[in-house]
Amino acid sequence: MSRIGNNPVAIPEGVTVDVKDNVVTVKGKLGELTQNYDSIEIKVEDGNVLVTRSSDTKDQKAKHGLYRSLMNNMIEGVSKGWTKQLELVGVGYRASNQGQKLDLALGFSHNIVLDIAPEVKVETVSEKGKNPIVKLTSFDKQLVGQVAAKIRGFRRPEPYKGKGIKFVGEVIRRKAGKSA
Repeated sequence: MSRIGNNPVAIPEGVTVDVKDNVVTVKGKLGELTQNYDSIEIKVEDGNVLVTRSSDTKDQKAKHGLYRSLMNNMIEGVSKGWTKQLELVGVGYRASNQGQKLDLALGFSHNIVLDIAPEVKVETVSEKGKNPIVKLTSFDKQLVGQVAAKIRGFRRPEPYKGKGIKFVGEVIRRKAGKSA
């Protein structure tokens, strides 16, 4: 029994959910998302999205919880939005943006210039005495996570000094280093 899949997803005001031909379309004030699905049934009843399965095969059990979570993320995304914050830890690490171009100085011989997808809003915060922060905001949770992972991949946090790009609030496991 899927505990997650059995929970209905509440539809807030200002959000519409349309189900046609194995495609779910969710529209809200922040944008519009679509998702294909198969082998399960998705219904919209009195302000809730219900995901049901016809049998108890392993494939359907897995997709039951998956599509319910995807529906929840889509509905929350078009109504509230998703935000990821990355912190640049290291001497001389800087971030700046001009529109959708993110310019990162990460200790390499050259700056990294990254074009961010138009659906993702990028903002950089640099305060004196604090590490620079890159804020990514969008209505698509998968896209925000993908862009954040790509940025983090340029300089992953290392365990000895903790330098690199990390998520705000992420705890880096530290190692002792050489003993004298």
